[in-house]
Amino acid sequence: MQCLLFCSLPTLVGTAQVSQGSQDDAPPVPYTVRIPVNEISLTFRAFNSSGEPLMSLSPDNLALSDDGKRQNRIVMLERYANLPIRAGFLFDTSASMMDDLGNNRSILGLYASRLLRKEADRAFVLQFDTETLVRQNWTGNEVQVAAGAAAVRMRQDHLPITSIYDSLYKTCRDFWSVDHSEVTGNFILLFSDGEDNDSHVYLREAVDMCQRTRTAIYAISNSSKSPFSAGQRTLDDLARQTGGRVFFNPQGDHVWEDLQIIEAEQRNQYRLVYKPSNFIPDGKFHHIKLGCSIKGARIVTRSGYYAFPRP
Repeated sequence: MQCLLFCSLPTLVGTAQVSQGSQDDAPPVPYTVRIPVNEISLTFRAFNSSGEPLMSLSPDNLALSDDGKRQNRIVMLERYANLPIRAGFLFDTSASMMDDLGNNRSILGLYASRLLRKEADRAFVLQFDTETLVRQNWTGNEVQVAAGAAAVRMRQDHLPITSIYDSLYKTCRDFWSVDHSEVTGNFILLFSDGEDNDSHVYLREAVDMCQRTRTAIYAISNSSKSPFSAGQRTLDDLARQTGGRVFFNPQGDHVWEDLQIIEAEQRNQYRLVYKPSNFIPDGKFHHIKLGCSIKGARIVTRSGYYAFPRP
C-alpha cells in the first residue's frame, strides 16, 4: 500500500475594527490575525476488489497511523468524483533520453487526444535538463498540448546532466498553488530515466513541494524494470512518496491501460484532514499508513510527510 501526506498549517483568520481616532466617519479598517494550526491533509484514492472507486467511505471505515501511532482526531473527510485535471508533462531532455523522445511524444499525444477534457481540464508541457523551458503553458486544447510536445528539443551539447529534483520543485512551486480552495486532480507525468546529477535541492525538498500542492508524480521509464538501476529507484521514491506510480517500458496496449489508471486515480479522490498527536515541526519524515475495513478494498496515497515548519 502506498501512502503520503503533506504537512500543512492552515490559518484561522479573524477581523476586528481598528479605532480611527478623530476620523469618526471613516469606515472601519479590518485586520487579519493568522494563527498556525497543526493539521495534516491527505489525498487518497479508494477502490474495491474489482478496481471500481469506493463511493461512500466514512471515518469509521478507515484506520490511520502516524509513525506507528493510531490517529483518531479526523477533522474532515470529503469525497470528490469526476474531478477536473491539472496536469504537467515534463520531458527530460538530457543526452540519455535522446532515443526515447519520439515514443514519449506519442504517449502524450494519446493522452491529450483521448483523455483531456477541453472544457474542464488544463495541462502544460515543459522540458528540462539543468534548466527548465516551458513549451506550452496552461491550456485545455489538446492540439496545443500536442504542439508543445512537438516543440521539445534535446540539448545541443548532448551532455548527460540532469536536474530532476530542481525541475520538480520549481514546477510545483510555480504552476500550482498551495491554496487548496480549488479541488482538482493534480499530477505530473514525468518522462525520465531518473538519473539526477546536478540538482541543488534534495529529493525530500522536491517531494515536500509536491505534497504541499497535492501533486502526484507518475513516471514513465522506457527501460524494463531493474533492481540495479539507481535512476529507477529515484523514480520509484518520487512516485511512492507523492502517491503516483512508475510505468516501466510501456508498449502497445499497455500504454493506454497505464494512462487509464492515471485517469481513474486522479478523477476520483478523497481528502482527509487530521490533527496528529504530539506534532513537532522538526523536519523529520513521518510514515503514514491508511487502511480500510472493507474487505478487498485498496487505498492508494502517499507514504508520509516531512514535518517542516510553515511560515
